[in-house]
Amino acid sequence: MTMTVMRSNLRVQHRAGAMSGRDIESLVLSVYACALTLTVFVALSDQFWHWFVVPVAMSGILIGIDAVDWMRGRVDLFDPIGLSGAFGWFFFFFAPLLTVATGYWLIYVEPPAERRDWLGWMALLNLLGLIVYRGVRLIYFQRERRIATFWNIDRKRFYVLGAAALVVTAFLQIYVYSSLGGIQGFIVAATDQRAIRQNLQGFGQVFMISESFPIIALMMFVVYASNQKSPSYRSWLVLGIVLLIYFALKIFFGGLRGSRNNTIWGLFWAMGLIHFWIRPITRKVVLIGWIFLIAFMYVYGFYKNAGLDVMRLIEDPTARVELERETRRDLPTLLLGDLGRSDVQAFLLYQLARPDSDYEYALGRTYVSAFAVLIPRSLIERMPSKTLEGTEALYGKGSYIPIDFEASQLYGIAGEAMLNFGFLAAPVSFIIFGLANCSVRRWLSGLAPGDARLLFFPFLSLFCFYMLACDLENIVFDVIKNVATPLAITVLSLSSVSRLPASGQ
Repeated sequence: MTMTVMRSNLRVQHRAGAMSGRDIESLVLSVYACALTLTVFVALSDQFWHWFVVPVAMSGILIGIDAVDWMRGRVDLFDPIGLSGAFGWFFFFFAPLLTVATGYWLIYVEPPAERRDWLGWMALLNLLGLIVYRGVRLIYFQRERRIATFWNIDRKRFYVLGAAALVVTAFLQIYVYSSLGGIQGFIVAATDQRAIRQNLQGFGQVFMISESFPIIALMMFVVYASNQKSPSYRSWLVLGIVLLIYFALKIFFGGLRGSRNNTIWGLFWAMGLIHFWIRPITRKVVLIGWIFLIAFMYVYGFYKNAGLDVMRLIEDPTARVELERETRRDLPTLLLGDLGRSDVQAFLLYQLARPDSDYEYALGRTYVSAFAVLIPRSLIERMPSKTLEGTEALYGKGSYIPIDFEASQLYGIAGEAMLNFGFLAAPVSFIIFGLANCSVRRWLSGLAPGDARLLFFPFLSLFCFYMLACDLENIVFDVIKNVATPLAITVLSLSSVSRLPASGQ
């Protein structure tokens, strides 16, 4: 199978201390890609005759090596380092350039006189961070230990427990809708941005279980299909129908809550399950998937802010412009506000570096409060989250007013590090980024086909690259919410955890 070949390739890369000929090819292609892209931006505007493009381009070249490897098929499609390279190329290189080209910036703030300077300084910190990231990878791969166990599923028990879980999750979701006045009442409650917390308060633990229905159902399908000899289970027609049903279930079980991530990352997980358990997915399919996801995120952005008013798009396609104005949801907001953090991190750096800054560093409080989301509010009084720190960093000390005035931005791994310990902590935070990518890749190179842990690998791989744009609180919440229930079913379904023979390592 492809997993065997992939593991062999990864071991060769891990042992290589110096760059091979193929690595140099990827470096050259990365330089070409960044140079060509930068040339287009420079040709379109004289705003790019500025020093900020130097660290931005160098960051793009460095992370672009992994992006090129991923595009060329040198690493597996769901290899976290390859995915981090592809997303990182956008995050560190393309997004800052697009920020300048579109003039996109945070609203409700007084921007610095020269935004490009601060984009440049933030790019320099990111460049240092990427050098740290490469160093962590080099050290980790030299000391890497092989995975020597195999998690074997008792399929019959897995199907029984899974079916019972589907009944429970379906009942809980129906309970949620009935408690809020049906589906329409739920939509109104979930899309009222001013009262959403009050409307959905107390449902957190219920969502953690109820919204697991789609992924449990898909896990049951892939485990069953992987053991069937009939080629029909591997046809793209059947798999396409399965994915459409799964998408519909994701909308019903959580998607109507206004969380795009709940649906998007669920689809990513689904594609990974098919890739590892049924048949490899090609990069052409991934491209089609990304086009669909971008379109979905764009339209769903209207739903999140306007609720059922999004139906105006069906009745009158010309209503798009009006909805963009009303909801402040347009394509630049999607690319730079949802997927990028260039403006947020640059402005945060600007605020912290000001001589008159009165911000008091969190000194780790945002990391501690991130794990407090695991404890029900009925048991303890929650400590202020990163919302408090972020609001006061962006708008000044004393600006935070619960519910009435809170900054809802995400800061990314480097931004959250700056909130806690200052700008020098930004490059240091890339140690975590490197360790996460290397540790999850170790699974990819060490797990045998059919190992139960491969059911969760795609989801972990997702957060290895998206932590660039996420805060720890979001990561902890999303991992627990999405993984807890299916992981419990999987662990209870294990027939054995056996050691692999030495030759298999």
